Amino acid sequence: MADINFANRPTGSDSRPNQPRESVLQTADLRWDIIELLFFAYRDFVGDADHELEAFGFGRAHHRVLHFVHRYAGLKVADLLDVLRITKQSLGRVLKQLLDDGYIVQKTGSSDRRQRLLFATAKGEALVAKLAGLQTDRIDRALRDLGPSGTETVRQFLRAMIDQDDPDKVLAAIFAASNATAKE
Repeated sequence: MADINFANRPTGSDSRPNQPRESVLQTADLRWDIIELLFFAYRDFVGDADHELEAFGFGRAHHRVLHFVHRYAGLKVADLLDVLRITKQSLGRVLKQLLDDGYIVQKTGSSDRRQRLLFATAKGEALVAKLAGLQTDRIDRALRDLGPSGTETVRQFLRAMIDQDDPDKVLAAIFAASNATAKE
């Protein structure tokens, strides 16, 4: 096991609280630039929608549920759990609120009565459209000067960041649609 040297670690009055701290790790091998840019990009990307959702008493989980239910009408609750990677209990609370407030409806599967299929209502679709509009504006501003090849590079980068061995059915549909678009 390698020894850890704390000799270069700033202490007491030597440390600068608002400056990045140099680590014992070889920072040249770490992608601090991309890591931090992803943190801030995500913060601002979801922040646009967060402000809108506050007026409804909703949070990010509500947003994600509404988004995927709208985009994949008839999505099974079990598949939504796979997509969101949250517990059944967490989904249950959010889903109940969206059902009670009339943003989503739940229907029984025609071939399997145990299935619970989810659909966005007109009210839910309107909220999803508003949130997606805010996020699309941010994306369009970011892509404005990149052109089509730059946009495709961004799309490829984001796809590469996702675990390709994920058995998620919705993710498979997204990749299939993305591959079809790229071939056109």
